[in-house]
Amino acid sequence: MASMALPPSTASQLQAFVKAQFLTKPIPPPLSTCLAGQTVIVTGSNTGIGLAAVDSLLKCHASHIIMASRSVENGETAAAPLRKQYPDAHIEVWQLDMLSYESIQGFAKSCSNLPRLDKVILNAGVAMGDFVINERTGHEATFQVNYLSTALLAILLLPILGSRRQAHGPGRITIVASGLALVSQFANRNASPLIPSFDDPTGWGTAASLERYGLTKTLVLMLVQKLSENVDPSEVIVNAIEPGLVGGSGLQQHAPAYLRAIFRFVHIIAARSTEQGAWAYVDAVAVKGQESHGGLVLNWNIHPFHPMMYEPSGKQVTERLWEETIQELRFADAQGIINSMCKGD
Repeated sequence: MASMALPPSTASQLQAFVKAQFLTKPIPPPLSTCLAGQTVIVTGSNTGIGLAAVDSLLKCHASHIIMASRSVENGETAAAPLRKQYPDAHIEVWQLDMLSYESIQGFAKSCSNLPRLDKVILNAGVAMGDFVINERTGHEATFQVNYLSTALLAILLLPILGSRRQAHGPGRITIVASGLALVSQFANRNASPLIPSFDDPTGWGTAASLERYGLTKTLVLMLVQKLSENVDPSEVIVNAIEPGLVGGSGLQQHAPAYLRAIFRFVHIIAARSTEQGAWAYVDAVAVKGQESHGGLVLNWNIHPFHPMMYEPSGKQVTERLWEETIQELRFADAQGIINSMCKGD
């Protein structure tokens, strides 16, 4: 629980942005970072930071990369030049639709057949500009992909990472968060039950869509906290990464035109490159050790979570969200998996 062991941050949103984008020098992985023989999964890896992360992992000599993509065709297009550049690596493209519980379960089942699995970067995410219900689950799409589906995939992969890890150390799951996770308002935090409140379209608009994206990433921080409480870091290290503002991520593609124009301007003057964002991913999943378990890695250091999470009411929300998440994912025996991973078992 690395981040919860720190005091809450008192920096303003502007101060945090300036520190991240102008005062922090991106650090590439140390030359000693060697992933030879290791199998690594990166979701949402056919474009943006996910694709750059695959390249960075291959530069660190990863032997087997699984690029998870909603579109196998797009994934194969992205993988083709990498296969030419790294002919000694085994690069596969697997289909994964984060809007479908069935697709996620099928993906995890395929992972269970791997001879080894060392590291996972859960990068896939969306930022919907409009309120859209995912017909396959009945939940709002941003909430579905960024939180519920991410939680399911993380839980399903835990025992695989634990059992397929090799003598080099524990398995690793790094989940991509966002700086917006630290400033969300979480207006529905007192709703009971909590999960259905994310499917209410009341008040949805441009500002609400940005808040929803940040809020789903706050929920990711809560997920990382709860997973870290239940998983022995000698088996699997679980952390979150905030790569900073990165150009070319594609997250604003659903935003209104005027907002995309604003984002483009900000990106020109402040954004990190996708390669630098990928460096942050590799740092979290391969360089940081057990000290990062249950932590948010930001600016290459462990950073506090959302201030609300330190308050009694925020801790209660974290517990309620966890309980409802486990109930939502009961079809996949989420509780049984967590019980099997509990520390000391």
